[in-house]
Amino acid sequence: MRTFTLRRARFIALCLLPGVVFVALFTYYPMIRGAVIAFQRYNLFDLTSTPFTGLENFRAVLAEDRFWTALRNTGTWVVVSLFFQFLLGFGLALMLRRHFRGRGLYQAWVFFPWAMSGFLIGLLWRWMFNGQFGVINDLLLKTGLIDQRIGFLATPGWAMTSVIVANIWYGVTFFAIMIMAALQSVPRELYEAAAVDGASRLRQFWHVTLPHIRPTLALIVLLRIIWILNFPDLIYSMTGGGPAGSTDIITTFLIQQVIGGDYGRAGAVGLLILGLLLAFSVFYLNATRFEKAR
Repeated sequence: MRTFTLRRARFIALCLLPGVVFVALFTYYPMIRGAVIAFQRYNLFDLTSTPFTGLENFRAVLAEDRFWTALRNTGTWVVVSLFFQFLLGFGLALMLRRHFRGRGLYQAWVFFPWAMSGFLIGLLWRWMFNGQFGVINDLLLKTGLIDQRIGFLATPGWAMTSVIVANIWYGVTFFAIMIMAALQSVPRELYEAAAVDGASRLRQFWHVTLPHIRPTLALIVLLRIIWILNFPDLIYSMTGGGPAGSTDIITTFLIQQVIGGDYGRAGAVGLLILGLLLAFSVFYLNATRFEKAR
């Protein structure tokens, strides 16, 4: 019996070994190496000397005005995108929960954006917001809402609005999928009992639906905040962080450090992002009492 158990354990270990090696090699090693580089003077164009410099990279990053601009933009990017994604996604989930003709086709159409890459979506919206021949300018002109074409991606205020609109369109699907799944887990008996007690649809939603799906909402909001903050693909393909850094967020700022060859500063920015996300996650979970809600 013992021999059989040892053989089985070895077999399981051998099956898991390729996956463990792959994850260690392509996930944990780069993460650890990046953390070490953050404390070195590591420039891609001068690798003859990479001494440890302590917190020099962190001081250099925090002294840059572009970093603080990117941080402020990140707050706007996350808060506005999340608000409208959640609101519209919740509304879609409530509608898609109902049975109607063509429901499956409509669901497929709503969920389609989630199957596309962020970079590709950015390219599509870049063409739509094009100041010369974009479809959005064309529609606004034909409806009489504007008198002349707007350079959406060339004007600082409009550029941030444009990337947020694109991100809202992309992220609504995530909330619609997750919230619809959560709504389907609410027992129908609870609604029937509430209806017998004379509760209106609004009171049923407030006192039955929301309490039951609150833990799920808390989790998906946290996940979406993390994903939005770590979603430079769309911005980079639409504006590259411009014009004049007006659409830079902290992750596009990191990409610019990498492109510039300063891996030390890029590592420092990466650790700052990790620390920011960890601090926010702890605060958020405590504020929402996630464990108690479960």
